[in-house]
Amino acid sequence: MDLLNTLVDKGLRRELPTREEALAVLATSDDELLDVVAAAGKVRRQWFGRRVKLNYLVNLKSGLCPEDCSYCSQRLGSKAEILKYTWLKPEDASKAAAAGVAGGAKRVCLVASGRGPTDRDVDRVGKTIEAIKEGNEGIEVCACLGLLSDGQAERLRDAGADAYNHNLNTSEATYGEITKTHTYADRVDTVQKAHAAGLSACSGLIAGMGESDEDLVDVVYALRELDADSVPVNFLIPFEGTPLAKEWNLTPQRALRILAMVRFVCPDVEVRIAGGREVHLRTMQPLALHLANSIFLGDYLTSEGQAGQADLDMIADAGFEVEGAGTSTLPAHRSEATAAAHAGGVCGSASASACASDSASASAGAGCGSACGGCSGHEPVPAQADAGEVRSDLVAVRRRGAGTDIAPNA
Repeated sequence: MDLLNTLVDKGLRRELPTREEALAVLATSDDELLDVVAAAGKVRRQWFGRRVKLNYLVNLKSGLCPEDCSYCSQRLGSKAEILKYTWLKPEDASKAAAAGVAGGAKRVCLVASGRGPTDRDVDRVGKTIEAIKEGNEGIEVCACLGLLSDGQAERLRDAGADAYNHNLNTSEATYGEITKTHTYADRVDTVQKAHAAGLSACSGLIAGMGESDEDLVDVVYALRELDADSVPVNFLIPFEGTPLAKEWNLTPQRALRILAMVRFVCPDVEVRIAGGREVHLRTMQPLALHLANSIFLGDYLTSEGQAGQADLDMIADAGFEVEGAGTSTLPAHRSEATAAAHAGGVCGSASASACASDSASASAGAGCGSACGGCSGHEPVPAQADAGEVRSDLVAVRRRGAGTDIAPNA
């Protein structure tokens, strides 16, 4: 297939595909799906080999968010029966993180619901970062606290944060349809603040909210322009009690095509399969490892994922290996630029990176993080849920781990 040969060649050179080529990936047929996966897999192996990075979420503060993001179970007015609690103490957050690290995670993602942190919140998270790093040598910490004010990214960096997550979620053209309490530009601004402070930028999307192919391509191109080092791809799980409770728009094949398109557009970036993989990819999750080089281990923010050991077995059975703590996730040209930026407190990676040939912007969940809009369940699911139905049986709300007395799933 000429299209795939062209995309592989461009991916190996870190060259941006045309929009028409990206759209063509999403338009391929199910008969062509394995060819698409194989082609994107060549690009993935060029930059990341057969390594899979494990990440672990700790929900520092759950529920009662004042923002109205339609996809989120923690949103203003949500009737979802999720856990609700205020800030975890640093020692409790560190204990929760240790479970993920013991399971093989090399990055801990600290998430807190809300529009954005106060300066006191930043101090609190700084103490949590210190506690986690004291107990887990070499661990990476990514903060996801919502919209940042001036100077807060620098304070998080000084406290030991390695990265900051804030997802774009969808295209600028349709952003106002899912959120009214802040703007797409607000999200862009926060990612730019984090990047300028020398933090590794983590920013991604949520697929399955009723968006068009053009919307998906728009948001991924924006993420490339933003020069995000990691791009979490969430697949919406429609929580009962949220405005998108009836949006069941994804099949495993569609999810794989989306991941392949992301890999072709951002070839040398950490592409992470985030919330919703168990529900929407189901038995085809191992195929997705040929496209993405990173996953979340165990549970998500407000819903349960598959057992952590099942994740590890899947990785091994598919012929991949868990990435060790001493291994750099990113290719040398990106990791060296990111390290220099982190040390100097300035953005220095754009000229060297594949996701930087044009330079725009993106960002994520005003406090809800990369996974809450696509949190996943762990129960067996039918071949396809019917559009227009509320399917509370497909979403397992998290009842263990952070904020509870029950051991986490890691």
